[in-house]
Amino acid sequence: MKPVVVVTGKNGQLGWELQQLAAFYQNEFEFFFTDRTELDLGDPASIEPFFKAVKPQYFINCAAYTAVDKAEFDQELALAINATAVGAIALCCEKNNCKLITISTDYVFNGNGQSPYQLNTPTDPVNYYGFAKCFGEQLAQKNNPSSVIVRTSWVYSTHGNNFVKTMLRLMKERPELNVVDDQIGSPTYAADLAQAIMKIIAMNQQGTHHAGIYHYSNIGAISWFDFAVAIKEEAGLNTHIKPIPTSAFPTPAKRPAYSVMDTDQIMQDFDISLHEWRNSLKRCLKEM
Repeated sequence: MKPVVVVTGKNGQLGWELQQLAAFYQNEFEFFFTDRTELDLGDPASIEPFFKAVKPQYFINCAAYTAVDKAEFDQELALAINATAVGAIALCCEKNNCKLITISTDYVFNGNGQSPYQLNTPTDPVNYYGFAKCFGEQLAQKNNPSSVIVRTSWVYSTHGNNFVKTMLRLMKERPELNVVDDQIGSPTYAADLAQAIMKIIAMNQQGTHHAGIYHYSNIGAISWFDFAVAIKEEAGLNTHIKPIPTSAFPTPAKRPAYSVMDTDQIMQDFDISLHEWRNSLKRCLKEM
């Protein structure tokens, strides 16, 4: 019997990229991809019956409430999906000897840093989305100490809604765009993150067990403005992009000004190579 790998959030960017990768691992694993129709994380009571029916050996939790601004007003659902459900999944994994990999965010930090955040940097989220994800991390570790928590940042893909696709659309529609230049972070191509997750699982199968919090992103620290300019150049478009401060673009949820993370540990523990952000952007645009 092949080990069963459950992936939640199959219609999200990371879940979709894992579906594309699954074909390469079909001899080693049996995959079970879910969305809210198969497993509703807004209803944590549905999680235990799901485990009894599917009996997974690995559980990759890509599902999340990711609408950062909406989370300020929709706190109950954001907390249920990003925290309560994560705790319930972790507990079921602990009871059923199932390895949990759950995805978290750079938004657990307050953004006041000026050098990459370490794994032990104290969390201090500045918005409700970050608070809920941070609480989810704590519940995962409390309920299942063998959980692997992967914090990532600025995720984009050929699939779903993201900054890259939004910029491409707007650049084709408008002669000029304003983009904030005082929020600094590291983009992550979801296809790269999907490969890293499968590497973690493959190494676990071979007997290399690591647990705890890890940071994953592509290499490089840039602003959203820098990212937009690179998208324009790589796509061969000629929209004028104007840098603006965050204060000129108010949003319901505050964003961290600096959210670059130190990624050394995930490379060391799982022998994962990270890609430079611009090279990954080129590959994504080529896929599109």
